Amino acid sequence: MPAAATPPIRPPHRPPTHTPHRTLAAILAGTLTAVLLVLLPSTSASAAPVLLSQGKPVTASSQESGGTPATAAVDGDTGTRWSSAFADPQWIRVDLGAPTAVSQVVLRWETAHAKSYRIELSTNGTDWTTAHSATNSPGGVETLNVTGTARYVRMLGLTRATGYGYSLWEFQVYGGGDGGPTLPGGGDLGPNVHVFDPSTPGIQAKVDQIFKEQESAQFGTGRHALLFKPGTYNNINAQIGFYTQIAGLGLKPDDTTFNGDVTVDAGWFNGNATQNFWRSAENLAVNPVSGTNRWAVSQAASFRRMHVKGGLNLAPDGYGWASGGYIADSKIDGQVGNYSQQQWYTRDSAIGGWSNSVWNQVFSGTEGAPATGFPEPRYTTLDTTPVSREKPFLYLDGNEYKVFVPAKRTNARGTTWANGTPAGESIPLSKFYVVKPGATAATLNQAVAQGLHLLFTPGVYHVDRPIEINRSNTVVLGLGLATIIPDNGVTAMKVADVDGVRLAGFLIDAGPVNSPTLLEVGPQGASADHAANPTTVQDVYIRVGGAGPGKATTSMVINNDDTIVDHTWIWRADHGEGVGWETNRADYGLRVNGDDVLTTGLFVEHFNKHDVEWYGERGKTIFFQNEKAYDAPNQAAIQNGATKGYAAYRVDDSVTVHEGWGLGSYCYYNVDPTIRQDHGFKVPVKPGVKFHSLLTVSLGGNGQFNHVVNDTGAPTSGTSTVPSTVTSFP
Repeated sequence: MPAAATPPIRPPHRPPTHTPHRTLAAILAGTLTAVLLVLLPSTSASAAPVLLSQGKPVTASSQESGGTPATAAVDGDTGTRWSSAFADPQWIRVDLGAPTAVSQVVLRWETAHAKSYRIELSTNGTDWTTAHSATNSPGGVETLNVTGTARYVRMLGLTRATGYGYSLWEFQVYGGGDGGPTLPGGGDLGPNVHVFDPSTPGIQAKVDQIFKEQESAQFGTGRHALLFKPGTYNNINAQIGFYTQIAGLGLKPDDTTFNGDVTVDAGWFNGNATQNFWRSAENLAVNPVSGTNRWAVSQAASFRRMHVKGGLNLAPDGYGWASGGYIADSKIDGQVGNYSQQQWYTRDSAIGGWSNSVWNQVFSGTEGAPATGFPEPRYTTLDTTPVSREKPFLYLDGNEYKVFVPAKRTNARGTTWANGTPAGESIPLSKFYVVKPGATAATLNQAVAQGLHLLFTPGVYHVDRPIEINRSNTVVLGLGLATIIPDNGVTAMKVADVDGVRLAGFLIDAGPVNSPTLLEVGPQGASADHAANPTTVQDVYIRVGGAGPGKATTSMVINNDDTIVDHTWIWRADHGEGVGWETNRADYGLRVNGDDVLTTGLFVEHFNKHDVEWYGERGKTIFFQNEKAYDAPNQAAIQNGATKGYAAYRVDDSVTVHEGWGLGSYCYYNVDPTIRQDHGFKVPVKPGVKFHSLLTVSLGGNGQFNHVVNDTGAPTSGTSTVPSTVTSFP
């Protein structure tokens, strides 16, 4: 088999302040709207370029005098010019009249030119992408080859080369007219989206049929979304199997009510729920038949925007093992029966109570949550969630499909919907490219460049190049655990250093050729301030192996500042096909380089080296669950210099401020149970680095931890599976 890829060199530490780029952002915000810092993929024009801009409508941020209007830069006369006020930044924009393939921009500068500037493209005059960026322009005549589809083209001057303004004799835009047909938005949702209303015949039979197909299809290719129009449904028991999403199509959960149950149990696995992965329930109200609904899941199984008008049982029938899980934006009127659940995270919800604690139960912004009692009972409770924004979801506005994009909340507590219409934006389906199996990455990138969002219908998608999300506020939403597989070692998806991208509801499955990364949120060196409008990554899961051979050096990389990762499971498979210490080699799960990144509900497991590495400043994690790789062949295989084993969660020594609540790491070295791990957590000892409620567990004595964090915390011992805990560090 091919040798595992060499791990990447550690990125240099970023400065511990946002001041330089946040100052620039503040200036731009006062003058411009939705400025993006992105690069479009390049392709070759197939015909000689045609001058498109001459005589077209043009506007500018300012002009120096009545004799230097914006129109002078597109009049074809090199003796007339536009010049701006003597300040930074400034811009000039030409309207080509319709979306057109653009291939070249020529800038004919007067002496007062730009030292740094960007050429930006837009199809709507609001959302911009960067086609060219210059940081040390010489002035004179600059001929720039660019690629993209645009109606509007803008020169955005950032820094002047002289004490005067920006001055252009001519601003010329050329195109080859070969941009291809415009992709349509909207359309049907494909055969694997099953839409019901209360009058639909045979609802129970259809739901049962899909469950029979998916109940034990842990690594199958079936993908399904069960969507219920607003109304009341009687006598429903919707059992939910693998790769199945069930959701209401109302704006609020109570718009779609089941007099019945939404059930997950573990009969397929002899009552063991620890492999009940990859499924979801969203946006429904449930009146359970027995008074209590059963939702016995483990990782990658979200319970969002649900109203349970009774109790919720998180254990399988018979109270077998379970290793979940995640609840957000939900109301459970009765008690949540935790029972055998080893760990659980509940965010921004309301509950009637909670039973027992096992190892690690964490709450933030949850009304009715038990008070912090760690280490016994093992509850860790934050009154609010520092920043949150709920996952986008599909709904019906009358007969029209729309996607609702909830607003950001700070210091959030309780649900978004209990006290009226939730805050946020509705985007019609006509503004989405509805992705169906067979779609190529080139088509998806064209759709994004054209100004469309992406809605993946249930299915499995192969991509031969990265899906490039390079426009601010783009929504990428998957239905039915849509799955993306990168071919030939490419990265599946890359997000530019732009505001407000929403990634939600899909699975990335590593391919057999090693990918250096699978998901990149922001390019290396990203520095823009996104605090007002962060990117969110929600119910986005990554898998390396299990469904077949897969390899990736680092699964997820977060470079953009202020990103929120809200519920992810990043998993190097410990069972299934294509599994072995080198067969599904994957050294690192999550690497965070961006500043002010928040993770809520972080599950990362079984990587060959560090599961999480954190280099950015002021990071926060609320709930972390980890198991070290089961299949390490011996102690030497995980030796990290003089350290025994690679910490599950490592904060780089350069970091000065970081905080975490409710973090657990478990070991189960079943190939060599004599392996010892020095610690689960490795962090710098600095006043600004703080951790609360940490634990390590040896599962049945298969390997042991010497400490919990650094050299602090008692060693695990024996076969009794009793956690070693540290209440606070330092």
